Order: sequence, then C-alpha cells, then structure tokens
Amino acid sequence: MIEPLASRLRPTRIDDFIGQEHLVAEGKPLRVAMERKQLFSFILWGPPGCGKTTLARLYAGSLGADFFELSAVEAGKDDIKKVIGSRGGLLSTRPKVLFLDEIHRFSKAQQDFLLPHVEKGVLTLVGATTENPSFEVIGALLSRCRVFVLNELADEQIRKVVVRSGIKIKKSALDWLVRYAQGDARRALTTLETAERLYETVSVQTLKEVAQSPAIGYDKKGEAHYDTVSAFIKSLRAGQVDAALYYLARMVVAGEDCVFIARRMVIFASEDVGLAQPTALVVANAVFDAVRSVGYPEATINLAHGVTYLAQCKKDRRAYDAVFAAIGDVRRFGNLPVPLKIRNAPTAFMKELGYGKEYDKYDTESYMPEQLKTRKYLK
Repeated sequence: MIEPLASRLRPTRIDDFIGQEHLVAEGKPLRVAMERKQLFSFILWGPPGCGKTTLARLYAGSLGADFFELSAVEAGKDDIKKVIGSRGGLLSTRPKVLFLDEIHRFSKAQQDFLLPHVEKGVLTLVGATTENPSFEVIGALLSRCRVFVLNELADEQIRKVVVRSGIKIKKSALDWLVRYAQGDARRALTTLETAERLYETVSVQTLKEVAQSPAIGYDKKGEAHYDTVSAFIKSLRAGQVDAALYYLARMVVAGEDCVFIARRMVIFASEDVGLAQPTALVVANAVFDAVRSVGYPEATINLAHGVTYLAQCKKDRRAYDAVFAAIGDVRRFGNLPVPLKIRNAPTAFMKELGYGKEYDKYDTESYMPEQLKTRKYLK
C-alpha cells in the first residue's frame, strides 16, 4: 500500500511546518509548549488541510509521549479504554497523548466518559475540529482545554507545500492548483498526486480532469452554514446586491435547501424592509411559494429574483422594533388591566360595572393600560 503524498510530506520538525505562525513562530504558544515540554490538553479549531493533525503529532513527539490517533466518526468508549490501558493507564511511565480528530462528532455521553481521564491527567487530549468548539464540545471538557484557532493557508503557503512535493508542475498549473485548493493543503496534494499517477504529466487540463469541480466547505448544521446565512442577511440589509447574490450562490452550490433560503427572505421582508415597502412581503411570499413548487435547479432563478428585489428596497425596521418593545413591556409588567371603556360588554351586569362606557370609535385618548399611557412603540 502506497502512503499518500500528504502523509509522506508531513513535517517531523516544527521548523519545517508551513503556516500558523501565530502559534508556531518563535515565542508563540505551541512552539513554547513543545520547547518546554509542557503537558496540557488543547483543541485545534480550523478548516480542513490547515495542519491540525501535523501539529498534534509534532506536539506529542516533542514530549516523547505515546501518541494515539482516533477519529470521533468511528471511535467509541471501547477505543478510549484501549488507549487508557490497564488500571486507568496510571502505570505508564510515558505521557499519553490522544489525538481525537473531529471531536465535534463525539456525543455528549462520549465526551462525558472522556472527561475524568483528561481531568486526572491519565490522557492528554488534543482535539481537532472544523466546528466552533463552544457549540460542539461540552462545557466541562472545554474548560479543561486551551483552544487554538488555526487559519486556512494563504496562497503562498499552499504554493510552498506543493513545491516541496518535488513533483514537476508548470507555473500555470501551479497557479490553478493554488486557487483550487482554497487554503487546504491536503486537497492540493491529493489532487496533484492523482493527476501525476493518472496522467503522468501535471497540467491545468489534467488537474481539472481530476478535480472536476471545487468542493465547497459548508456544513448545514455547522458554523460555515450560520456564517454564510449571516453574511447573506447582512448583505441584503446593507443593500449590497452583489454581495447578497454571491452568498446566495454559495448556499445554492453547497446544496442548501431552497425553501430554507426563501423562508429567511420572508422574515427579512417584514423585519428589515417592513413599512418602507410593504410589497416586499408579497414578493418574498411569492418566491417562497415558487421554490416549493419548482425546486432546484430552476428555484435558483426565483431566489435571485427575490434577492435582487429585497436588497434594493428601502429599509424600515420600526414595526419590528415596535412589537419587540411591546413584548418587553408585557414580560416586565404582565397582564395589566385593560381600560374599562374598551372592554367588551355582552351582559347587562358588565355594563353596570362600566364595561364599554363612553367608548367612542374615533376616540383620541390612549387605549393603553394606565401604567403605559405615555409609552410609544412605533417611533
């Protein structure tokens, strides 16, 4: 079995590591930890192919530790028990570093099982995740780990990684591969290696044959999802049509549910456009109905129609702000008495009590409860 190129090129010295200078440059935390052989648990949070696994291995190697590597996709409690060994692993003379890839895939129960072993120092945990650990890792475990944020590699760093492979590649092909990689060194090396094996020569054309289409990093339940949706809504709010269309395209290409996108547009039409252009809600609802009827791929056209319209509308959040100000008062004051004059009086007894007395349908006196007579919600 041939070891993959990305694995063969994995550096064994911190000085050969490319990227993440904020963690591994002189005086930076991970380099200092390795130089001083400091034992502590931490989580590496960053996009694919940015060096999380390599850093975990370099850290364990610097400590002279026993290194165990598991993927949370496949591993369970029994695998953790095997790493710990007999008697909780306390007889081991070397530290044990457990690298748990995709730690966000571990259930709460699995993380709870891991917790006491990390707390007692039986295991030093190095977790890796592409998802925000504050959402995916239980608080008790997170509080016992440092979190280091890794960045996607810059184009020049990807270029260095590819050149280090020693595979002959023309500048035009290298430029194309760097753009295609989107900061993911593993993607660059895997594509490069496959092109060389299948076609012997690496050119733009052979790379395209291997790549077919760029992968879009987007997890429908993860941070990329929420970041993209947030950028989409904020672009609509700012009236930036091109930006809104771009983030729409990101969601469409990634396979986001067209009904989900349309639903957000319906909300936006009332929340942000509101009174400035009431027909926005009509258009947004029409888009919502259309995408449910049509589906992809044609639903993209309906979505684009709605996006360009909503982005160009004037914005007025007064209705949105007003109702939530009113909700705030309801929660603060509870059910304040309704003024007698606007209460319903279906019986003679209720009329005797003053219900509906002096009611005038063209009244200018406030109908608000007594404590809120001066309150103005719609500014």
